Amino acid sequence: MKSITKAGRLLRLLETLHRYRYPVIGRELADELGISLRTLYRDIAALTAQGAHIDGSPGVGYRLRPGFLLPPLSLAQEEIEAVVLGSRWVNRNADPELQQAAANLLSKIEAVLPVELRQEMASSGLLVGPPPETPMRDRDLAVLRKAIRRQCKLTIRYRDLSGEETRRTVWPFALAYFDRTLLLIAWCEVRRDYRHFRTDRIREFLELAERYPRPRRALLEEWRKQNGIPSTGARPRAGSHAADRI
Repeated sequence: MKSITKAGRLLRLLETLHRYRYPVIGRELADELGISLRTLYRDIAALTAQGAHIDGSPGVGYRLRPGFLLPPLSLAQEEIEAVVLGSRWVNRNADPELQQAAANLLSKIEAVLPVELRQEMASSGLLVGPPPETPMRDRDLAVLRKAIRRQCKLTIRYRDLSGEETRRTVWPFALAYFDRTLLLIAWCEVRRDYRHFRTDRIREFLELAERYPRPRRALLEEWRKQNGIPSTGARPRAGSHAADRI
């Protein structure tokens, strides 16, 4: 295995700890990183001294508390282009709150990049075209996103392809952004199944104080399996499942 600097080793340790939601034992971490247990303990102590909030102890396991910022980044050319292109797309196509978040993200990443990489980021030739017609008012999109985050039920008045309007109570757990369509993905209490609702056909909606009874993550994973979508976050096919039939 090619040797790496201590800074690179510490960064890899941070990235590894970020992936674990629960404490992971030292031996498992050391094996994954290809270092000795003694080196792992020294590296954890070094990160803690630099301000990383790492809970745990030998024999119990370690966990990185949320909120710790990574040190200055060293990104490959393609990684910079991916960040810039993705953030520019969000900045042109999402609601104002997400647009601002995308701009803030680019600023934060730019602030911790070395000078030469900042220049590459600023001069990226990957551009995003003008967005299509807004599929829902920006304010309403922000409300939908927050309902998903809070795992709250929604009541919606929906007009389907045939023009028929129905009222439903749904459990929203995802928004799927297509080039010209935005889908709200939810469990429908009327159909007792997963459904895709085009946001431009939602005539009105109301967020309820009641939370739905299953975790959002469980709904998302079940929906992915039902639609044959890998957990990497691939988009649903526009004509698949109930997307064009609700």
